[in-house]
Amino acid sequence: MKISAQIRWTLDSVEIEPRLVTLLESVARNGNLQAAAKSAGLSYRHAWGLLEAAGTELGDQLVHRQQGRGTQLAPLGTKLMEGMVDINGSLAAGLREGEARMAEHLARAPTSATNPAQVTLFASHDLALAQMRDIVAKRPELRLSLQFHGSLDCLAAMRRNQCELAGFHLPSIPGTRTLAAQMIPFLSLKGWRVTQLFDRTQGLMVKTGNPKKLTRLADLTHAGVRFVNRQPGSGTRLCLDFLLGQQGVQPAQIHGYAHEEFTHAAVAATVASGMADVGFGIEAAAREQGLDFVPVVNEHYYLAARASVLSRPGVRALLEFFDSREFRRLVNSLAGYRSVAKLDWLNAMDIIQ
Repeated sequence: MKISAQIRWTLDSVEIEPRLVTLLESVARNGNLQAAAKSAGLSYRHAWGLLEAAGTELGDQLVHRQQGRGTQLAPLGTKLMEGMVDINGSLAAGLREGEARMAEHLARAPTSATNPAQVTLFASHDLALAQMRDIVAKRPELRLSLQFHGSLDCLAAMRRNQCELAGFHLPSIPGTRTLAAQMIPFLSLKGWRVTQLFDRTQGLMVKTGNPKKLTRLADLTHAGVRFVNRQPGSGTRLCLDFLLGQQGVQPAQIHGYAHEEFTHAAVAATVASGMADVGFGIEAAAREQGLDFVPVVNEHYYLAARASVLSRPGVRALLEFFDSREFRRLVNSLAGYRSVAKLDWLNAMDIIQ
C-alpha cells in the first residue's frame, strides 16, 4: 500500500498546482517555457495558464517573455519559487512521517488487537527507530505499528493501553528528577519497567561554518539569531527548557522560541532551508541535512513497558531485535549515537536521579 501526501497552496480562490514550483525551477534553469512545461509534465497551454492565474492573483507577472531571449523569471516569480522551495522543504519531513502513520493505521486489520505478533510502539521521534521500522517490516513474525509523538504523549498513551511500548529520553546529567517531574506520574505506576535502548547527543544544529558563531545555549539570545523549537511535551523541549533554566536564559529572550516543529528532521530541514539560523536536536538529523553541529548534552533513550506484556510473542520478537548485533550496528552508524551492551530491565523509577 502506497500512501502519499502533498502540500497544496492557494492564493485566495486560486489553487496553485504543486507542479508550479517545478515549472518555475525549470524556467529558471532552461530559459524556455516550452522546455519547462515538458519538464513539469504539462502542456504549454496548461503551463502558461498556471503562470497567468498565479500572477493575476499576486498582482504581477511571474515570468517575462522576450523576443529572441526565451522566457525568464520575473522578480516576483523568483521570490515565489524560492519561498515555496524553502517552506515545502521544511514541511516535507512532517509529510513523510504523516504518510507512514496513515499507512500503519490503514494496515491494521480489525483483529490486530488479538494478533500476538502485533506490537504498537509510541516513541519520541528518533532516526534509529525510523530505520528500524523499515527493517522489521520485512519480518513475518512481527507486525509493528510505530508512531512518533512527544515523550509525555507516549507515556500517556501507554497508560491508556494504546500501546505496549513507549519510547522517551532524558539527559544523562544530575538533576533529572526535576526535569522528569512531568514523567514521574507515569513512571511511578505499579508494574512499569524501563530499559535503555541507546545514547545519543543533542545540541545546536547550525548552518555549515556556523556563521552566527553559536557555541552555547545562551547565544540563542543574540540579536539576529532565529531559533526553531520542538513542540511542548516532547522530550527535547523538556530537555531544552531544563538546560535554559539551569543557565538563567528566559524563553522570551529567544527569537523564534514559539516557532515549533514536531520532529528532529523537520527542525534540521527548517535550518537547512534558511527559515531559521539554529535549532536544538540530535546530531544525526543535523548531519542528514548537511548542517554543522555543536554538542550540548548526552542523553539516554529509554523504552518503557508493563512487565505483563514482556512475554507476548510480538513484544518478545521486537525486544530480541533491539538486543541484536544488527540493531547495534544500525545505532552506531548514526552520528552522535552509541549502542548499549544489552537490554537491562529496571523498575521505571530507578532511572530518575
